Formats: sequence, structure tokens, C-alpha cells
Amino acid sequence: MELVAGCYEQVLFGFAVHPESEACGDHEQWTLVADFTHHAHTASLSAVAVNSRFVVTGSKDETIHIYDMKKKIEHGALVHHSGTITCLKFYGNRHLISGAEDGLICIWDAKKWECLKSIKAHKGQVTFLSIHPSGKLALSVGTDKTLRTWNLVEGRSAFIKNIKQNAHIVEWSPSGEQYVVIIQNKIDIYQLDTASMSGTITNQKRISSVKFLSESVLAVAGDEEVIRFFDCDSLVCLCEFKAHENRIKDMFSFEIPEQHVIVTASSDGFIKMWKLEQDKKVPPSLLCEVNTKARLTCLGVWLDKVPDMKESFPPAAEPSPVSKEQSKIGKKEPGDTVHKDEKQSKPNTKKRSLASDSKKATKESGLVSTKKRKMVEMLEKKRKKKKIKIMQ
Repeated sequence: MELVAGCYEQVLFGFAVHPESEACGDHEQWTLVADFTHHAHTASLSAVAVNSRFVVTGSKDETIHIYDMKKKIEHGALVHHSGTITCLKFYGNRHLISGAEDGLICIWDAKKWECLKSIKAHKGQVTFLSIHPSGKLALSVGTDKTLRTWNLVEGRSAFIKNIKQNAHIVEWSPSGEQYVVIIQNKIDIYQLDTASMSGTITNQKRISSVKFLSESVLAVAGDEEVIRFFDCDSLVCLCEFKAHENRIKDMFSFEIPEQHVIVTASSDGFIKMWKLEQDKKVPPSLLCEVNTKARLTCLGVWLDKVPDMKESFPPAAEPSPVSKEQSKIGKKEPGDTVHKDEKQSKPNTKKRSLASDSKKATKESGLVSTKKRKMVEMLEKKRKKKKIKIMQ
């Protein structure tokens, strides 16, 4: 297990996790050991995603870097977006989806690292995206004040819903039966079966990260030192606890045998791991912490195992069971506008670049500047000479 975190200072940190139990008593104290630091981006890191082998990072330098965690080397870089990479999501070990300020959503083959499809998703920036647990649907939000539903079976837009304000986070629940849309400090909860809003939760400060701890319990962090657990059914705050000394930038939760853990990263430079209690009304206990002495921006946990999900999106040839779900998500409500996306960009598999393939000429679309191509060429040379620095 390894924690990976990006920061404003352009560095990716890696910390190996060693779970330990103290001999006396039931108190657990885990250990974090510095494993590597890597400085590949030329601007601050903005997003990170992990699967069973790779860690990918997005940056304000408009590139996506790939790291092979088993070999501890940089695997290459993807250059297609023209703008800050705002979100990265793996689905299984075969697909990566990226979103950026250029309004594009790109679907990547995570084996060959080819861009399978590039979609002009939003008229403004793509601020966040979330993949349904089935892999058949995705939701995205952007600065065009829309919530968009994507049919991943057919690789096309399904519906557009005007939400009147710019949302910056959208997240599916573990079962996919509900989802939340975050606008500033407000959490709107939607039910998939009715496509209607079932409730709203208001946090004290602007929200920076949310994670479902169960189907109904949502962990909320924002521009403050406190984390709160909310019940999505009753809309009440189950508990709150002070986690950091500064605003919390990102969270990650995972389960291992007999353990449910949440990891937090803050602008105070600390990464902390917390053991969640079965009763979410009880604040979690601290397992370990480490001070990176950097302004952290994004966080991931590499678990070195295959996620419990399908390896790829369902084939398009199969009858799509999402049509019913799509129609429900796109159901018109008073004051909302729902319509099909008429301007759908065609797939363009030529718009891809993997910096590690030095024998192939890099073909870039008009979205990629000459300056960026030179930067990629520089990264190619740099990658040949440089492996991730192992900290003893």
C-alpha cells in the first residue's frame, strides 16, 4: 500500500504504508515511510488517479504523467488537453477518463495508452466527473452551469441538465442509486430512480472533497480544518472532528480486511490516515501522519491489487440497460432544461501522445502548441535518464 500526493510545488510524493498493532492494548499505530519524490511536471499538480499498477497525475502544465508503481519508474506522458487537467478517473485497469479546462473529456486505453475518444463535453471547463459503478454511465459538471450524463456503452452524450449554478464536484454513491452535486458549500442529493432531488445539505465552508463511506454516509471536507459525516437520508450531521490545522484539499477512503480507512491531505502539508468506526457517529481515530512540508493539492492510495470491478466498459454491441436510467436522470423538472447534445465531436484516435514512445513521431492536434511539443520532447529525453528517485 502506498500513499501518493501532489502539491503546488510540482512534486509527487510517495509514502509506503506499514500497518502495525502495538503489543499492549488494542491501539493501532501505523507507519508511513518515505518511498519517493518525483518532479516531472512544470506546474502544480491538480489531479491524481490510481489503478492496480499505475498512478497518473494531471497538472496545470496541461499534461498527464504515468508512473509504473511496480517498477517505480515514469512510464510516459499523455498530451492531448489544452488547459489544466481538472479530473482523472480510472475504471478498472483498462480505461482512464480525463477532463480539463479545455472542455474536453478523453477516454484512454490504459494498456496501450491511446486516446480512444475525445469529446467536447462542456462549453466551459470540465470541473469534475464521476463514473457509475456499472461502468455504463458517467456524470460531469462544468463551468457552463450544466450536469451532463454520458452513455459510456456507446461513447456519446445522453442528456444535459441545467443546474443554474457552476457545480465543482459530482459523485456517485457506492451502489449507484444516488449521486450528489456540489455547488460551493451546498450538497444536492439526487435519486437515480426518480431523477429528483431528495434533499440538500449545507456545509459551513466551501467544499473541496466528498467521499461516500457507505450508501448513506457522506464524508465532507472543505476550506476549514474540520471533517463532517452527514447522513444522506436524514440530512443530519452524524459527527465532526478537527483533522488538520488548515483547509483540507482532498480525501480518499478504502477498505481492507477488518479495516475501513479514510486518508486526508491538507494545505498544512500533512497527510493523515484515520480508522473509521462502525458507528459513524463516533469520530475516527488517527492511525498515522506525515508532514510533507508542501502545499498539498490532490491525493490517491495505491493498493497494489485489482479493484473489485469489471476491467473495461461494457461492449457497445450489448443491449444497453442504461437507457431507462438515462431517461430518469434527464427527467425534466420545473425550471430545468434537458435536451440531447446535438454537437457531438467525432472520435479522433489520432489525437494521442505517449511521451515514452520515442520512436514514433508525436502527432498533435491544433489544441497543442509548439511550446508544449518542445516540452514533451524535453520530457522524453529527461525520462530516459531519470527514474523515480528512491528515498532511502
